[in-house]
Amino acid sequence: MVNTQHKVFRADDRSYFALVKKDVHSLAAQAGFDEQKVGKIDIVVSELTSNLNKYARGGDILAAVGEDQYGAYLEIIAVDNGPGIADLNRVLSDGYSSTSTLGHGLGSIKRLSDVFDIFSMKDFGTIVLSRIYRAELPHIKQKRLECQGINIPKTGEQLSGDGYCFIEQKDGFRLLIADGLGHGPDAHQAVKKAAEAFQACEEESPTEMLRFIHGSIRKTRGIVGSIIRYEAPARQWRISGVGNIAVKWLSPTNTRNHIAYNGIIGYSIPGSMNDQLVSQEEFPQFIACSDGIRSRWDFAKFPTVMQCHGTVIATALYKEFARGTDDSSAIVCKSA
Repeated sequence: MVNTQHKVFRADDRSYFALVKKDVHSLAAQAGFDEQKVGKIDIVVSELTSNLNKYARGGDILAAVGEDQYGAYLEIIAVDNGPGIADLNRVLSDGYSSTSTLGHGLGSIKRLSDVFDIFSMKDFGTIVLSRIYRAELPHIKQKRLECQGINIPKTGEQLSGDGYCFIEQKDGFRLLIADGLGHGPDAHQAVKKAAEAFQACEEESPTEMLRFIHGSIRKTRGIVGSIIRYEAPARQWRISGVGNIAVKWLSPTNTRNHIAYNGIIGYSIPGSMNDQLVSQEEFPQFIACSDGIRSRWDFAKFPTVMQCHGTVIATALYKEFARGTDDSSAIVCKSA
């Protein structure tokens, strides 16, 4: 998953819409989607950009090709700062239109999508997620724990210097969240090498995994990073981190910030690092962000977003708290 990154397309002017559709179409075709699936994607992009123009007076379209246990997918995310939608159930009905159009908007997008979710609130705007898989899927079963994220390069860069790598295991999973020093191709290469080392590492301890990565990326510019291992039999998280990846543990009534060690993986890391253990019963989910997201984020103004798909939550973080001066990534792991 380290190569998954989202392209951002401006959609605040009708003159851009044809270009957005063309670029997302090319993204899908290059990823091997067949003609029928590309046609679905074209409709989704057309409907989303039309809605941005009619109701929100502009916004952004995010698009990315990714892969999970169900195979390759293309996801499209529309983000706006519009007035919000007062009655989501009504507008999600096929045939509904608040204008004189045919009403093939959000209801149509939902029907065409393998995964669909939406969050909207007054004075916040709207986020719409549509994910379409390359292969036909009989049914997607939501897992007890889902990790989802977004990864957006700094404006003007083609490659993100952030990345994350998720590896599922029979007794849980392990996750690397990394941020290469600086941004651009060199930072991207450092994260790529770190992910390769992470995938090859046979250690069980996150601290020992970090030491293994440290020795493997000395010829790069280095990274900051955290590794989280979920141990299902013990119902616990095991974590170790170096540098300013912000990890926040969440429960319905409490939060806790993870304190990482000082250093740069690939240059200098402390010899006294140890794993930290967190009970899943106490904190059933977490959010991790690179420093492209302001560290003092909170959802106090829109807490119901936590009921949404993880990608929608990550996009809300980006929308409201991105610094705009660096690569931005956010990974959400939440219970179903």
